[in-house]
Amino acid sequence: MTEDIRRLVDLATGQHGAMTAGQIGDGGIDPAQLRRRIQSGILDKVGSRTFRSPFNTPSEQSDLHALVLDCGRDTFVSGPTAAALHGFDGFRLRTPFHVTVVRGRNVQRAHHFIHTTTTLPAIDRATVDGFPVMSAARTLIDIARFVSPTTLTAALDAALRDRLTTEELLHARIVELRSSGRYGIPKLLAVIDGCEASRGGHSWLECRFLELCERAGLPLPQTQQVLSRTRDRVVRVDCRFAGTAVVVEVLGYRWHRTREQMACDAERMNALVLDGLRPMQFTYDQVTAESPWVVAQLRHALSTAA
Repeated sequence: MTEDIRRLVDLATGQHGAMTAGQIGDGGIDPAQLRRRIQSGILDKVGSRTFRSPFNTPSEQSDLHALVLDCGRDTFVSGPTAAALHGFDGFRLRTPFHVTVVRGRNVQRAHHFIHTTTTLPAIDRATVDGFPVMSAARTLIDIARFVSPTTLTAALDAALRDRLTTEELLHARIVELRSSGRYGIPKLLAVIDGCEASRGGHSWLECRFLELCERAGLPLPQTQQVLSRTRDRVVRVDCRFAGTAVVVEVLGYRWHRTREQMACDAERMNALVLDGLRPMQFTYDQVTAESPWVVAQLRHALSTAA
C-alpha cells in the first residue's frame, strides 16, 4: 500500500469510509490518479464531490457522513436524523436524511432533505459520534412540526432522561426561536404541559416563578387559591402572598386573548380589585427571559402592599 493510499485509509476510517475530492487532493493524489483509482475500483463516487472505498461496509452512518461531507462547510445533521443520532426513543437512522446548511449556499441533493437556516449559534450545535449535529434542545424544537404528539412526548422524555438537555435550556431556546417561524413550538409546549400534568406537579412556568421567589429571598406564595367569584364562576389565582393583598397570575406561552377570554379576564381582575386585592400578571417571556425585572416588580409590590 502506497503512503498516499495509507493516508486516505486513515482519513476514511474516521469518516465512516467517506472522503471529499479536496481531502484526496491533500493526500497527494492528483485528478488523473483519482480517475485511475475510480476506474480500478479503489474508490467509488457517492456524491458530487465525495468518494468512498468499496471495501468499506455500507451503512446508514457511512451514507450520512458522505452526505454531510458532500454538502460542504456549515452542514449539520438535523430533524428526525439528528433525533436518531441523539438516541431519542422512537427514532432510528434511515434515509432520507435531514441536514441543515447555513443560508447563502444553494445545496440540493436528490433523495434527501436539505434545510437552510440564517444563523446557527454555538448553543444549538453539538457533535455526536463524529457528526456535526443540531443540539438536543434545537432538535426537539425542529422535529415538533414533523411528528405526532405521542412521538414527540417519547423524544422529550428520552432527552430529559438521558440528560441531553434541561427544561430550563429548552424553554430558553423556545423563547429565542419562537419568532423564527418554528411552527412546531405550540405542539411542543402542549406536550410539555401534558408531561407536567402526568408528573402531578405545577406547570414549568409556575415552578419557575416559585424558584425566582425563593432565589430572591421573597416569601413563597400559596398556589391555586380561590379568592373570589364573578357571575357563576369562582376566581382562582396562581399565587397569593399571605398577609398581603398581592396575587400573581403567570401567563403561559400559549395564552391568547380572544374576545371571550378578554371579557372573562376583565371580570376576574375586577372581582379581585373590588375585594381589595392587588392582582399582577407576568408573561411567559418575562418569567423566562426577564427574571430580574419580574423580581424587582414583585419586591416593590410586596413592600407597598403589606
